[in-house]
Amino acid sequence: MARRNLPPLNALRAFEAFGRHGRMTLAADELCVTHGAVSRQIRQLETHLGVALTEGPRSRLRMTEAGLRLAQALSPAFDQIEAAAPRPAPAGPRPLVISCLPTFAMKWLIPRLPRFQAAHPEIPVRVAESNGPFDFREDQIDLAIRIRRTGEPDYPDSIADPFMRHYHGPVMVPSLAGNLADFDSVCAAPRLLTRTYAQSWTDWVRDVGAQSLPPAISEQEFDHYFYMLEAAAAGLGVAVGPWAFVQRDLASGRLVAPLGFTPGQTWIVALTPREGASDRALLFRDWLREEGASTPLPPEAACESRAGR
Repeated sequence: MARRNLPPLNALRAFEAFGRHGRMTLAADELCVTHGAVSRQIRQLETHLGVALTEGPRSRLRMTEAGLRLAQALSPAFDQIEAAAPRPAPAGPRPLVISCLPTFAMKWLIPRLPRFQAAHPEIPVRVAESNGPFDFREDQIDLAIRIRRTGEPDYPDSIADPFMRHYHGPVMVPSLAGNLADFDSVCAAPRLLTRTYAQSWTDWVRDVGAQSLPPAISEQEFDHYFYMLEAAAAGLGVAVGPWAFVQRDLASGRLVAPLGFTPGQTWIVALTPREGASDRALLFRDWLREEGASTPLPPEAACESRAGR
């Protein structure tokens, strides 16, 4: 059998964590190492490959196009390894399992989880990233978080509790925003898409009341929402991003939204079993309602009603 010619695995792991989080400090926290250690591993990987995977100032480091391609391949590979690795029988109380959209988990849920854990230290929580179908019993899920379009039929065997309105708008790096100040110029710019929500642009155009979506210079599609947002942060083009996903990046200045955000026709909902929901799941659902109600509205949409939260 031919010998594998793989890059250093520790360096790949560090780069994959940086790709998911978009920040060295968050990758370092996940790996329990220093910011400098992650940076050295990524430099080692770039040297081994002979290709630049990151660019920009150290305070706002972003992935190059080659880096984005590699990151998109690494995450599913590591997911497969994690799923295949045998695990010992768990000790202690069974965790509360939350099935959640991957980017929503990364950008909104996980940064808020310490508040739930501080209030309920006796309830361990495990976030299972998924945006597909699920079965509460077979998948051993206590609660699921999904995006639901107004008027859609109920999820089977589930009770849906909307806890946050979906707002969306075009986002980009600050250096692009100076030349993209109106609807037509934003739509004509290089357009970024995600396979998991391919209609993001057409839905946004409908919600702002425009007649049609003008053609773009180019289009580029990514497998996951967070890769599309990282591509926007790398300056590859403009993406339509949900407010809940980009709020932190806007606050840090990585991204800007010159046209603001508009309410969509969807809600983020908490799904619990129609029968047999545990007290812990209902407690977490109530906590989601509180967190959703306390999440600031986009400044441009501050006059919108909070009805239904």
